[in-house]
Amino acid sequence: MPFTVYHAAPGLVAELAAELGDAVTAVRDPLVVADGPPRQAAFAANVWTAPEFIQATSIGQAAKALTAVQRNWSLVPTGHFRRAALVAEKLPRVSAKPLPFGQPLPTSPLGAFTLWDENLLLASPTTSEPVPDGSYRFAEDKEGPPSRAYLKLWELFTRLGQAPRPGELCLDMGGSPGGWAFVLAGLGARVFCIDKAPLAQNVAGHPLVSWCQGSAFGLDPRHVGAADWLFSDVICYPDRLYEWLSRWLTLGECRNYVLTVKLQGETDFRLLGKFRDIPGSRLLHLSHNKHELTFVRLAAPEPPAATTP
Repeated sequence: MPFTVYHAAPGLVAELAAELGDAVTAVRDPLVVADGPPRQAAFAANVWTAPEFIQATSIGQAAKALTAVQRNWSLVPTGHFRRAALVAEKLPRVSAKPLPFGQPLPTSPLGAFTLWDENLLLASPTTSEPVPDGSYRFAEDKEGPPSRAYLKLWELFTRLGQAPRPGELCLDMGGSPGGWAFVLAGLGARVFCIDKAPLAQNVAGHPLVSWCQGSAFGLDPRHVGAADWLFSDVICYPDRLYEWLSRWLTLGECRNYVLTVKLQGETDFRLLGKFRDIPGSRLLHLSHNKHELTFVRLAAPEPPAATTP
């Protein structure tokens, strides 16, 4: 029977195992092994899409077995730590430089492996994410953004390969002090932010950013008109967020949604299932999320407007 290996987001291996349910056959933090082909798992940072066990009676043999498959490998230690590290030392080095935002992701295949037993590798030549451990690190902007929340959008747009385009209208709900508005305006999008607190001065002064004092949940979708994107990083209970989102989906005219689902206490998988059941949606845990998930629902991208020669 085919099986898949899921690499849990940091500190969320229990949630990942619960999400995968009865399909789970083994758990070795941070890895969860489950029967069946790969499937979307919100609490997985990375998914090993073609795993197999490989016998290797020595460190050298293990390294040769891996490099015979492909060049680039990332070690995920789960035991036999010193021996696993010695195997990794014999493999070609994989770049660990932070990613510059806006540049394409690496295209070379990146595999992942662990030493399952002393003489047994568990390895996959392909993974869902092109960066080690599915952990996205960026060359940070330490001057412009007023908060580190901007890294969530950098990561999301990088992973999706889709972002607001110049001139598109973005609604930024509860966006103070302006970390997300900073990113959106930097892409050339028009940003309308609603929050009880003001934006940081450098964001508020951007010509593409407007701010209105008020409650994000008090805005009636019927009064907004057409918008290209709805963003929310508001701190609220997930059930309230779902009700608010449902109202927008029913009454609003927005094409794309990006919302942070702030998890509270014990994870409510029933409620997360309601988010996931929204057609065209996806739940994922970003490297820059904490105890939260990101809900995404995107419309098909429109082709660029034709230009007259």
